[in-house]
Amino acid sequence: MQSYVYKISELFIIFIFIPVSFAIDYAIWLKMTIGTIGFLYVLFVLMRVEKIKFEIAAQINWRSFLQRTFSQLVIIAVLTTLYMWFVDRQNLYMVVLNKPLLWLAILFFYSLFSVYPQELIYRTLFFKRYQSLVKNEMGFILLNAALFSLAHLFFGNVLVMVLTFVGGLLFALTYKKTKSTLLVSLEHAIYGCWLFTVGMGDMLGFPS
Repeated sequence: MQSYVYKISELFIIFIFIPVSFAIDYAIWLKMTIGTIGFLYVLFVLMRVEKIKFEIAAQINWRSFLQRTFSQLVIIAVLTTLYMWFVDRQNLYMVVLNKPLLWLAILFFYSLFSVYPQELIYRTLFFKRYQSLVKNEMGFILLNAALFSLAHLFFGNVLVMVLTFVGGLLFALTYKKTKSTLLVSLEHAIYGCWLFTVGMGDMLGFPS
């Protein structure tokens, strides 16, 4: 399982073949089965092959992390608010203002059941397992962001692909710097929750 050919094949199946297949119209139960088996395989590789320990890193510079994340959030908030104002004004802050309980439920379930599994796969597994395959550091970061964007192909929305590519770059850089699944999950959750808050949840498949 550690050979070059095995890792390349594994990367192709997990990060290209499966996401592209999810964009094709076939039975949802089959997609859920494939996704569940794939995630269980990822957990197996992380725990039994790569022997990842799921623990909080001892050295976390919370101040630096929070300052950078907040600065980036301000930029994201301004740009997305302007976008919603000019393109889809009727949905601007619609859920948080009109359905606050639904908004809280979305934030909770998204952060716990979507963000963390994504970061285990796209940052923890990807960096630990495949970094040795790409010698160019920036090329590896760009590849990670591109594959993260590809994972959202099934939404069939160009804007979602662009946003997730940019998000993928930010998350990859955070993980490269901190090696912390916790921190990159927090960052991912903060930006994602903001998109639901500002009113972009429809295009990301969440109820409004």
